[in-house]
Amino acid sequence: MSSSALPYVEVNPKSNIKATVIWLHGLGDSGNGFAPIVPELKLPEELGIRFVFPHAPIRPVTINNGMTMRAWYDITSLDFNHRADSQGVNESSTFVKALIEQEVANGVPANKIVLAGFSQGGVIALNLGTRLEHSLAGIMSMSSYMSEPEKLGEAAHDANKHTPIFIAHGTHDDVVPIFMGNAAFKVLESNSYQVTWHEYPMQHNVCNQQLNDISAWLQDKLS
Repeated sequence: MSSSALPYVEVNPKSNIKATVIWLHGLGDSGNGFAPIVPELKLPEELGIRFVFPHAPIRPVTINNGMTMRAWYDITSLDFNHRADSQGVNESSTFVKALIEQEVANGVPANKIVLAGFSQGGVIALNLGTRLEHSLAGIMSMSSYMSEPEKLGEAAHDANKHTPIFIAHGTHDDVVPIFMGNAAFKVLESNSYQVTWHEYPMQHNVCNQQLNDISAWLQDKLS
């Protein structure tokens, strides 16, 4: 666990740490949810990749009758344009930024850090990654969408304008419809980001082919 504002689960390499992947979970999950996938990625040990899986803050979620759960932000509506609570998105982005700063302080340069997120976590990854003043190794968004895409042009920082962005989505996703992920891809593409689109015959989850593609992508960006 960390002494930072966000506690996390960590999976460290047996060799020296040379790179870090910060991976953000989805609504109602925790950092424990994705930690077991690290061995499945079959990453070469010599790359020295450390994984950090933060736990989102616990907060009431409006669409779930105000029930409290781990969430990066509130969801007040299922409407595409108003799904993400922008204040919560910005607050969580600040918390995750502190984790990035912590990794840098511990000796991992920003250009060896990948910021990844699933569903709500992907919203934070895209929001923070495009606004961060440090150039990252990559940004990954899975089964997700973009908060306030109309503000990207004015809010973005140039540091990650050429950072590779991996966007993945399931064709049968009934939680975050695929058009929402593709809309984020198109906004990034129209703003000249180095973004690639990957779709899979799955629902709101991660499949084996996607894990293989993520592994290859991480090896390419962190080697």
